[in-house]
Amino acid sequence: MSSHLRDANEWISQAEAARLRGVSRQAIGLLVKKGRLPVLKIGGRVLVRRKALEEFTPGAAGRPPK
Repeated sequence: MSSHLRDANEWISQAEAARLRGVSRQAIGLLVKKGRLPVLKIGGRVLVRRKALEEFTPGAAGRPPK
């Protein structure tokens, strides 16, 4: 068995990640798309690593200064 799958509680759905962070599923999807959260793809489902989600700190909002 792959080391990624040893602990089933380590990976959660994007919907569960959104509930834990208090944001929309689309917001989690955007972070995944930008590569800010590590994911595991199984059978067309995208799972987010729980520990990475808990440790995630958002950057400053808005456009970066010139």
